[in-house]
Amino acid sequence: MTDQDVLMQGPGGATVAQETLDLMRLHGVSATSANYEVWLSYRLGRNVALREMIDGRIASGEGFTAEFNNEIYDRFFTGMGASAQIVLAGEKIARDLSQVLDFLKQTEAKSGDYGRTLESAATDLTRALAPEQIRQVVASLAAATLDMANHNQNLTTQLQRSTKEIDTLRTSLESVRVESLTDSLTGLANRRMFDETLRMRLEEARTQRTELCLLLCDIDHFKRFNDTWGHHTGDQILRFLASALQAHARPDFLVARYGGEEFAVVMPRVSPRVAAQTAEALRAAIQAKRLRRRSTNEDLGQVTVSVGIARLQSGDTTQGFVERADACLYASKRNGRNQVTTDATPVLYVA
Repeated sequence: MTDQDVLMQGPGGATVAQETLDLMRLHGVSATSANYEVWLSYRLGRNVALREMIDGRIASGEGFTAEFNNEIYDRFFTGMGASAQIVLAGEKIARDLSQVLDFLKQTEAKSGDYGRTLESAATDLTRALAPEQIRQVVASLAAATLDMANHNQNLTTQLQRSTKEIDTLRTSLESVRVESLTDSLTGLANRRMFDETLRMRLEEARTQRTELCLLLCDIDHFKRFNDTWGHHTGDQILRFLASALQAHARPDFLVARYGGEEFAVVMPRVSPRVAAQTAEALRAAIQAKRLRRRSTNEDLGQVTVSVGIARLQSGDTTQGFVERADACLYASKRNGRNQVTTDATPVLYVA
C-alpha cells in the first residue's frame, strides 16, 4: 500500500477527495477517473513537475481542455501503467521458463537412467541367457524406452505451450510499449518518446561527429480556431498537421507531438540548409491547403505554422538544444508568423 493510499483511507481522506473534486469543478475539469488521478496528485503536491505544469496553465488563463487533460495524464501517468504491465508480463515469462527448466532437469535425470538401462541391457544380451531372461531384458528395455518417449512428448508439449505464451506476451508488451510512447490524438510519438530519442540522437551525433537538427513548429492562432469552431475541429487541425509533418519527414526522422499545438521533428544527419528547406516545404504545403470542417463542410480559413530550427552545437545540453529551437520558433512568431527561423537567421534576436 502506498503512502497516498494510507492517507486516503485515513480520517482526512474524505476531505482530500472533496477538495480535489472542488478544485476540478473550480477549473472546469470533468470528473473522469483519469482527471481525478491527475488532480488528486496535484492536491497532494507529491509531483513537483505536475504541479508546476498545472499552476502554469492556471496562470496562463488558457483553461483545461480535454486535449490538455489527456496530454498531462499521458505524460505523468500512462508510463506507470505500462511499467506495471511489463512487470507482470516478466513474472509470467519467468514462471513459464521455470517450468521448462524443471522439465529439462527431469529429462537430464531420466536420460541418465535410460542410458544406464541401455548399458545394462547391452551387457546382459552379450551373455548366454535363457529365452525367459532375454524376454525380461527386452521388456525392461521397452518399458524404459516408452517412459523416456512419454517424458520427451511432455517436454515438447510444455515447450510449445511456453513458446506460444512468450510470443503472446511479446506482442502484448510491444503494444504496451507503443501505447506508452504514442500520442493518442495524432498517432505521433509523444513527449516521452521525443525526450528519449533526442538524448539518443544527441549522443550519436557527438560520437559519430554527424549533424543533428531539431525542428519545432506551432500552429498560428490555434486558440482562435478552438474558440471559433470548438475543440473537435481543433483536433482535426492537429491531426492534419501531424499528417503533413510525417509526409515531409525522412524515415529516420522522429516526428512528435511536443505539447498542445506544438510539434517537434528530430532530424539526424541533416545539415541546417536541408533542414530549413524541408521546413519551408512543410510551411508552404500547410499554407496552401484549405481545410473544411468535417461535420458541416464549412471553410476553416487558412492554417499556417511558425517554425524554429536549431543545429546541435559543441557543448549543447539537451535542454539548451531545445531552448534554442524554441527561441527560433518564437522569433518566427514575433516577426509575423507563418515563417521559418533558424539559429543562423540574422533576425532571430529582433524584439
